[in-house]
Amino acid sequence: MAQLRQYQIDIRDKAVDLLNQYKIAYLSMEVRTGKTLTALSAADQYGAKNVLCLTKKKAITSIENDHSEGGFDFQLTVTNYEQVGNLLPIYDLVILDEAHSLGQFPIPAKKIKQIKAICKDIPIIYLSGTPTPESYSQLFHQFYVSSFSPFDHASFYKWANDFVTVKKKFFFNRQINDYSFADEQKVKEVASHLFLSYTQKEAGFEMMVEEEVIPVVMKESTYKLAERIRIDRVFSKNGHDIVADTEVKLRSKLHQIFSGSVIDESGRAICFDKSKAEYIKKHFAGRKIAIFYKYKGEQAIIESVFSNLTTSPEEFNASNDLIFYSQVQSGREGVNLSTADCLIMFNIDYSAVSYFQARARLQTKDRTEAAKVYWLFSVGGIEDKIYKAVSNKKDYTLSYFRNDFGKGHTSKNKKAA
Repeated sequence: MAQLRQYQIDIRDKAVDLLNQYKIAYLSMEVRTGKTLTALSAADQYGAKNVLCLTKKKAITSIENDHSEGGFDFQLTVTNYEQVGNLLPIYDLVILDEAHSLGQFPIPAKKIKQIKAICKDIPIIYLSGTPTPESYSQLFHQFYVSSFSPFDHASFYKWANDFVTVKKKFFFNRQINDYSFADEQKVKEVASHLFLSYTQKEAGFEMMVEEEVIPVVMKESTYKLAERIRIDRVFSKNGHDIVADTEVKLRSKLHQIFSGSVIDESGRAICFDKSKAEYIKKHFAGRKIAIFYKYKGEQAIIESVFSNLTTSPEEFNASNDLIFYSQVQSGREGVNLSTADCLIMFNIDYSAVSYFQARARLQTKDRTEAAKVYWLFSVGGIEDKIYKAVSNKKDYTLSYFRNDFGKGHTSKNKKAA
C-alpha cells in the first residue's frame, strides 16, 4: 500500500473538509508533489464508492497504478477528457486532473457541457499545478462544470461584467474584446477558500530543474528556405507546395522549418534537416534521455535517427536502454520520466503552460541529481524568441512574432559558440 507523506495527509484531510462543506476541493499542488495520490486518498476518506478521474491520455496508466497500489476502497474509472461524451452520470465523485485545461474563455470548450452533465450534483476534486497560467478568467469555466460553483453566473459574459476589465485588442486586423484582465483580488475573495496550495520547496525538493540552451547550426539550405518563405510566402518544389499566406501560417511554417521539417499543403511532412537529431545522437550517447518534439515531421526525423524508442513512460522507467519520445502537448502533463538522466526539447511550444509543465517531468522529491533540461535551438531561428516569452509566463503570440520576424528581419546562419 502506498504511503502518503505527512504534508499529503494534511492536504488530504483539509480536502475532505472542503468536500463536506463546499463539494469542491482544488488541489493546487506543484508538479511532482504527489497531488494525484493525495486526491485519491481524499476521495477514499470522503467515502466515495464510484469515482471518475478525467485526465490526459498518457497519464491514465500512472493514475490506475496509484489507485491499485494505494489499496483504496472505491471503484475507479480513469479516462481521457476526449471520452467524456461516452460516459454515463453514474459516479459519486469526480477528479478533474490538469483542470486548467478547462479554462478556455470567453467561449467554453465543447467538452465543458459534457463534463458539467457528468458532474451534476456531485463533489469534484480539481488538480492543477497551474490553475491560472495566463489569466484569472480561466477559473470561470473550470468551476462552471460544478453544480456548486462559487460563481453563480449563468455564463462567462455575465461573470465578466462583475470580475473583468474588458479591453480591446486586434486579431487579424479586427478589433475584438479582450477578457484576460480579471480582477485577481475580487476572484480570490470569492474562490480562494476552495484552494489547497503546496510548492516543491515546501515538499522538500532539493534537486530543482537546471536548464541549458544548446545552439545548433542547421544546414545552409534550411536557412535559405526559411528566408524564402518569410519573404515570398510560398515555395514549390518536387510536387510540394508550402504556403504561408497568413501570419499564423507564416509563424508555423518558420517554426517547423528551423527544426528541419515542414508540412506541405497536402498535409505531408517533408523532412530535410536532421541536424538536431544527429546532435542528440552524438552528444548524448550513453545517457538515458527523453525527447519532446512539437511537429509530426520532427517525430519522423527522430524515428529515422533512433531505433530504441518508446512512447510508454512505464516501459521507459523500467528500462536502461530506451529513449522516451512524445509530442510536447500530449506528454507535458501527468507523465513521470523521473528515471531519465535528462530531458531534451527538440523544439519549443508557444504555450507558457507547456514550458513549465514539460520541464518538470523529471522531478521527484527523492531525485539525487539535478533535473537537466536541454533546449535545442537552431542558430538564427525562432526558438530562442519563443523561449524568452514562455519562460516569462507569456504565450508566444502573433504580436511577439511580428516584432521578431517583421520587415527588415534576416535569418543568419552563424556558427554556434
